Amino acid sequence: MSTLAHTMMTAARSTDSGLAGPGELDRYPYAEPQVGDRVGAPSWEGVDPELGRVGRRAAGSRGRGLHGQLVQQLGQMIVSGDLGADRPLVPEEIGQRFEVSRTVVRESLRVLEAKGLVSARPNVGTRVRPVSDWNLLDPDIIEWRAFGPQRDDQRRELSELRWTIEPLAARLAAGHGREEVQQRLCDMVEIMSHAMAQGDALTYSRADSEFHALLIQTAGNRMLEHLSGIVSAALQVSGGPVTGCDRPNEASLAQHARIVDALGTGDGTAAESAMRQLLTVHPEVERVVPAPREH
Repeated sequence: MSTLAHTMMTAARSTDSGLAGPGELDRYPYAEPQVGDRVGAPSWEGVDPELGRVGRRAAGSRGRGLHGQLVQQLGQMIVSGDLGADRPLVPEEIGQRFEVSRTVVRESLRVLEAKGLVSARPNVGTRVRPVSDWNLLDPDIIEWRAFGPQRDDQRRELSELRWTIEPLAARLAAGHGREEVQQRLCDMVEIMSHAMAQGDALTYSRADSEFHALLIQTAGNRMLEHLSGIVSAALQVSGGPVTGCDRPNEASLAQHARIVDALGTGDGTAAESAMRQLLTVHPEVERVVPAPREH
């Protein structure tokens, strides 16, 4: 299996799917590291020293408590480069710095390992992995890159990926239309219309995200369906190159409606064309369409 195929098939993997299995926590032992491991040890300057105390007062930004907060903090540090490749991560130091339990640290490192950000090996310990090993299609990593030093590259890459995925999904969906799906898409367009009239950007964004996810799921291609999480993440990333979905207006709404109409008549070509128009950046923005890059 090619690297691309493997990455695409793991794109929808849960960002933190449950608790560790039997024996998994022991992969992150609390043992004093060798002196050599201290060389290049990460500096914790700039991290949130109040994570433990704050987390006990609130449920966490994503409703996952201390575990979710620690995953978020460490993930952002790794993706931003504050914790560079091959840097050792000593669980005991992490627990002391963030004032969290061993279980929280171990479970958080397990989640980061599933995302390809760290690796844990006997006699080596836990270390940060290079970018080439990261699951770049993981929604959390997409978000962390989008709001870090790599924001411009991440937003451009997302725009180009959507340009590849969604027109094809729209064409395929035209051949798999079902009445209930058609009605749901119509409902999303109506909600977006009302939200735009009321200036309710949050409701518009949620309906827009559901519209695109549902469209991909209707395409009848399970590999494409696995990528619906990427599109949802892309729609939540602000700034950078802007698509029709990012700036709610009458033209954007009309293209959504055109897609629904094309699906209703089974016209795959029209659905694909409407999606391309929707994903085209606004005329006043430079680089209106994702273009080949110079090497």
